[in-house]
Amino acid sequence: MQSLVVARPVKKAIVLAALLTASLPLYGCYTPGERALGGGVIGGLGGAGIGALASGGLAGPTLAAGAIGAAGGALIGAATAPTPRYYYRRHYARRHYY
Repeated sequence: MQSLVVARPVKKAIVLAALLTASLPLYGCYTPGERALGGGVIGGLGGAGIGALASGGLAGPTLAAGAIGAAGGALIGAATAPTPRYYYRRHYARRHYY
């Protein structure tokens, strides 16, 4: 298997750009279940990518890193779900006598 010869800072920039791009779908998720699912997918793909780069493409470390990334992404995604906000305007609750 032939690998690409890329400088280390360029690899870091490519991985960072891929992670930022992959996190964009999480901005529209509001429930903890949606956030956990999206975080698990992004974490699994990111972990598998990092595991493949670190191990030289071996299957075992790649799958292990993907599983760890998916579990971590699901936990972080569920934990960072915003709380639902119910907007209540006080002036609707008051009685107005004119």
